[in-house]
Amino acid sequence: MNALLSVSDKTGILEFAQALHALGVKLISTGGTAKLLADAGLTVTEVAELTGFPEMLDGRVKTLHPKVHGGLLARRDVPEHMAALKAHGIDTIDLLVVNLYPFEATVAKPGCTLEDAIENIDIGGPAMVRSAAKNWKDVGVLTDATQYAVVLDELKASGKLSDKTKFSLSVAAFNRISQYDGAISDYLSGIQPDGSHALFSCQANGRFVKLQDLRYGENPHQQAAFYRDLYPAPGSLVTAKQLHGKELSFNNIADADAAWECVKSFDVPACVIVKHANPCGVAVGADALESYSKAFKTDPTSAFGGIIALNRILDERGALQISKQFVEVLMAPGYTPEALEVFKTKVNVRILQIDLPTNTGAGKSAWDNGRNAVDVKRVGSGLLMQTADNRELTLADLKVVTTVQPTAQQLQDMLFAWKVAKYVKSNAIVFCAGGMTMGVGAGQMSRLDSARIASIKAQHAGLSLQGTVVASDAFFPFRDGLDVVVDAGATCVIQPGGSMRDDEVIAAANERGVAMVYSGVRHFRH
Repeated sequence: MNALLSVSDKTGILEFAQALHALGVKLISTGGTAKLLADAGLTVTEVAELTGFPEMLDGRVKTLHPKVHGGLLARRDVPEHMAALKAHGIDTIDLLVVNLYPFEATVAKPGCTLEDAIENIDIGGPAMVRSAAKNWKDVGVLTDATQYAVVLDELKASGKLSDKTKFSLSVAAFNRISQYDGAISDYLSGIQPDGSHALFSCQANGRFVKLQDLRYGENPHQQAAFYRDLYPAPGSLVTAKQLHGKELSFNNIADADAAWECVKSFDVPACVIVKHANPCGVAVGADALESYSKAFKTDPTSAFGGIIALNRILDERGALQISKQFVEVLMAPGYTPEALEVFKTKVNVRILQIDLPTNTGAGKSAWDNGRNAVDVKRVGSGLLMQTADNRELTLADLKVVTTVQPTAQQLQDMLFAWKVAKYVKSNAIVFCAGGMTMGVGAGQMSRLDSARIASIKAQHAGLSLQGTVVASDAFFPFRDGLDVVVDAGATCVIQPGGSMRDDEVIAAANERGVAMVYSGVRHFRH
C-alpha cells in the first residue's frame, strides 16, 4: 500500500505516519511534511523523486503530475487503466492525506490583503482530493486529523479500508472542497474596485453541517433537519449539549434559540420564558431561582409548555421550583448534580447546557459575543440578508423629550424593557417594572392591539400596571397608542421616535404627565 501525505496543518500527522510505517505502508510526501517525517527517522519518498520533476514556482507546482493523478485515478478493476500505469511506470496511490492551505484562517485575520488571500488558495491539494474522492472504491482520502484514528483502527484490524469507510471519507472530502471553494468565492466576490471588502458579496455560499434529522418540521406533515454553521459562534444554541430528555423538535429548537438569544444578552442573573417564539416572561434577579420566579409571574398560562432559558447555573432550589410547571426545554450554562436529579424522572423535559460567550464587551465582534453577524430570511427563490440587530442601548443613548423627567429607577427599567422588546415580534409593546415584564403584547397588525393585549395579559396574571414603564419597538404614529398604555397605568415610555406626528405624541405625554424617552433605534422583528 502506498500513501501520499501532504498537509498544511500537521496536527497528528507524524504519529499517523509512524503508525502507517509500522503497518508496512510506503510513505510519499511533499515539502515540509516530507522533512518532518524524515527528521523523525521515517523512510519517505519525496514527490519530486516520484515524478522526476522538481517543485517549482515557490511550490505552486509539485503534485500536478500524471504520476500523482494517474496513481490516484486509475481504477484497479479496469485492465486498460492498470496497463497504462504499467506502461508509464506509475504506481498506485492507495491512501491520500491532504488538508488544504489555510485560506479561511488567513482571510479571517485583521489586515489580510488580497495578495495574502491569493497565496493561500490551494490548487494541487484540492485537485488531488477530488481525484482520490472520485476513485473512492480504490483510494481512501483523509482531509481532517479527526479521521486518522478511525482509519488506523480499520487498517490494523483488517489490513484494508471497507467500502463503507472509503465512501464516507469520499463524501467528507467533497464536502471539504465545497466548503473551501465557497469560502474563496465569498471572499473574492466581495472585493470592491478600491480594494475594500463589501459586507455582502455578490455571491453567497451557505456552508452548513447537519446535526440531526428531526421527527418532523413545524407541522407533522413537514420533514425537517437541524444544521449548524460550519464555524459556529461560541455560546450559540448549536453548541448546546443535551443532558436529558427526549429528542428536540423543530419548534423546540426555534423557540429555544429565541429564548437563549434573549437571556444571554443580560449581564446579571436573568430568566426568559418563551412560547411560540415570543418572550412571555422575562426577569432579572439575585439568582436563577429569583429571576425564574419573577418571569413566571408575568404570564403563568403561556408559560405552560414553554421554553425556559437561564444565564446562571441552576441549583436544586431553582430546579424544584421549575419542576412544578410543565416545561418543554430548559437551558442554562450549568446545573448542580442535585438540580439534574430533580428532573431525572421527567423524561419529557429536554435539558440543554450551553456555555455563555466569554469574550463579551465593547469592541468585540458579534461572533465573539455568540451572536450572528448576519441574519437571513428565506423568500420565494431568494434570500434577504441583513446585519443582525445587535445594537445595544445605553443610558447615554437616551433622549428625554418630555417635561417630566424619568427617575433613575425608571431609566433602568426602560433599558430592561427595551432589551426585552428587541426579542418580541412586532408590533411589540412591553410593560415592565422592577426588572420584570408585567405584560407583553406581540405580533399584532396594530400597535393599539398589542398594547391592549399586554394590558389584558397583566390583568389575567393579577399584576398591576400602575407605575410601569413601557417599551414600544417602533414609534407611536398617533397619540392613541400612548393613551392606551397610560390608561393602563404606565408612567414612562421608551420608543424610537421618528414619526411625522412626534410633536403630537410628545404633547400628549406632557398632557398626561408621563415621561417619554427616545431611543433613536427601531427594533422590528417580523
